[in-house]
Amino acid sequence: MEAFENFIGFNPWTALFTLLNLILTFLILKKYLFKPVNKMIDDRQKEIDDIFADAEDARQKAETMRADYDRKLSEAKDASAQIIAEATQEAHRRRDDILVHAQTDAEAIRNKARAEIELERKKAINGVKDDISRIALDIAEKVVEKELDGADHDRLVEDFLREMGDQV
Repeated sequence: MEAFENFIGFNPWTALFTLLNLILTFLILKKYLFKPVNKMIDDRQKEIDDIFADAEDARQKAETMRADYDRKLSEAKDASAQIIAEATQEAHRRRDDILVHAQTDAEAIRNKARAEIELERKKAINGVKDDISRIALDIAEKVVEKELDGADHDRLVEDFLREMGDQV
């Protein structure tokens, strides 16, 4: 077997020593290298998980804030529509009030104008009656060729006016 060992180059003591050396190296690496590396990997994984959790919280807060913003925007739109509707109603009411007031004023002006026209017409009729009665008296004086006293003058005017009033 020695020839086999020399040919292959196998020495059991060297193999045993190499195996023990490998086990010892593995245990040392496990204690001083693998545990710290695993701890570092676990810490890094925890850090990454925390970052993802914080990102998820931030996303949820952003969604909540967006929903709140959308709700407030909707409320603001509703409020503005309400304000516009109320302003429109107020404008229509004021327009109607102004129209009613304008119609009332116009009617009052028309009535006043009618009254003034009627008064002016009566004044004109009375003026014409006075002119006609003076002319009639002047003609009557010339026809009678005498001067009338005050009582005759008043009586003739009243008679003439009464006749004129019946005709008009």
